Amino acid sequence: MVTESDLVDRENLRAFLADELGETDEFSIERHDQGFSNETLFVTWGDNELVIRRPPPGDTADTAHDVLREYEVVDALQETDVPVPTTVAATEDADIIGCPFYVMEKLSGDVIRFSEPDRFDSPEHRQRISEETVDTLAAIHTVDYEAVGLGEFGNPEGYTARQVERWGKQFDWAFDETTEKREVPEIAEMGEWLEANVPDEPAHTLVHGDYKLDNVMFGPGTPPELTGVLDWEMSTLGDPLCDLGWLLFFWFEDRSQVPPIMQSMGPVFLTNDGYASRAELVERYEDQTGVPVQNIKFYRVLAVYKMAALGEMFFARYLMGHSDNSFYAMMEEGVPMLAEQGVEIIEGERPL
Repeated sequence: MVTESDLVDRENLRAFLADELGETDEFSIERHDQGFSNETLFVTWGDNELVIRRPPPGDTADTAHDVLREYEVVDALQETDVPVPTTVAATEDADIIGCPFYVMEKLSGDVIRFSEPDRFDSPEHRQRISEETVDTLAAIHTVDYEAVGLGEFGNPEGYTARQVERWGKQFDWAFDETTEKREVPEIAEMGEWLEANVPDEPAHTLVHGDYKLDNVMFGPGTPPELTGVLDWEMSTLGDPLCDLGWLLFFWFEDRSQVPPIMQSMGPVFLTNDGYASRAELVERYEDQTGVPVQNIKFYRVLAVYKMAALGEMFFARYLMGHSDNSFYAMMEEGVPMLAEQGVEIIEGERPL
């Protein structure tokens, strides 16, 4: 079990924060235990409520670099229309807490994962959540990334085709372990269809890489106001419609069509009265960006393919004995369900 002492040298961190913010007698650290990526620590420093982001202990130098890359994009977006936490400091010096890390101010509000806050329990507020969510994605995609210093932030040419190739390789890795337990032939069908239908990419933009409802925060009041976009470690320059397809995958509108595996991990409450439909999200996205959304079927299938690849890797790690997480074990049946969903989208059985 990972403990606070595995993640931070308390006295070294105290010295670092004193240099950045001045001395204080009030200093506490709490680990945030949700999520599967970088580690998050909540720090109270006098009157300041802070967040520290660092890689998991034992991760590689490349993964450690992802944290500073995340800081780079959040820091670059400070004066834009994209709501992000206020950055405080970042360092490559691994001698302080054992790895590179960065510090930002903590936002107040709610990250909506499995249920909506009581104050948002009305059709009007649900509609506003829908609008805020898609409007903010449009804001990300319309940032002048050159002007904010992110012109060298990625390699956008061929981004979409590389996404198909990348997730196909993740399946190949997982299948070395999982095919002895069961096979999922629909995965190959999805992969071949995606390879044959990669669209011409629209103009490249900043992309978040994991944009969905539980990676944004809504402020503590009403009506709903989206006050921060979180978890930027997958961000780069590329095809913005990959972000839109990913958002749509997690935007449920018909409870009967939500795969059982997703009912345990996704926002099923989005099927309640008042939330926008996926088609309405796409229409509003077009209005906000001025860019027609084409080939949306491809991006929806790609999102399913990516989620299924993640699930298959989870299942492989479970079979290897690297994790006893019950969610990982559920992927034995979950991935075939997802693959079936992807094929149904291809065949037109799950229209937008």
